[in-house]
Amino acid sequence: MAKLGKRLKTASENIDRKTFYGITDAVKLIKNGATAKFDETIEVAMNLGVDPRHADQMVRGVVTLPNGTGRDMRVAVFARDAKAEEAAAAGADVVGAEDLMERIQGGDIPFDRIIATPDMMALVGRLGKVLGPRGLMPNPRVGTVTPDVKKAVEDAKGGAVEFRVEKAGVVHAGVGKASFDEKAIEENIRAFTDAVTKAKPAGAKGTYLKRVAISSTMGPGVKVDLASLASAD
Repeated sequence: MAKLGKRLKTASENIDRKTFYGITDAVKLIKNGATAKFDETIEVAMNLGVDPRHADQMVRGVVTLPNGTGRDMRVAVFARDAKAEEAAAAGADVVGAEDLMERIQGGDIPFDRIIATPDMMALVGRLGKVLGPRGLMPNPRVGTVTPDVKKAVEDAKGGAVEFRVEKAGVVHAGVGKASFDEKAIEENIRAFTDAVTKAKPAGAKGTYLKRVAISSTMGPGVKVDLASLASAD
């Protein structure tokens, strides 16, 4: 804990908590402060002017980051026959039907994304109570219920990031690694911000995008000037 405290203190010395930094400067500060012995994830947190308890204010979607996530995504696919073969060929880690359902019911869920063909949803629906709380339930709105399993698997492996607003009106996601160069991190943050902005629901009133902050896994947060995300900084 002492080492963690010292590292966080050192990383925080160059950051003014009251300042809203341009995205380019914010990325530089976060990258320089990511000094852990592992490749830290760069994370974005966005405060939105929505109340997700209302259906017409739910924010949900998926975006493929231009530079990937730097993370090895484990993908499971519910499919049969030719579609199962297609998913396996595309690089799915696990493909199955009843056998996969039983595995998940048993608590063995080492997956980051679960994809299903439409005809499998009657089976997958039985897993709602298990997958729902984990954010793993396949959904056609984010492309995880689809007949095109090849594309869905390739997207997941290639940097597709799902997002969904939480109760407090916050959307957060990992958008890269500290080992990425600054330009790649910035491009990913811009792509993610654009996707969330375009997902503005019909019921959102007033200011939609309120605050954006970025951080690394073990580092302090940096507030981002929203104007710098709207155009080149």
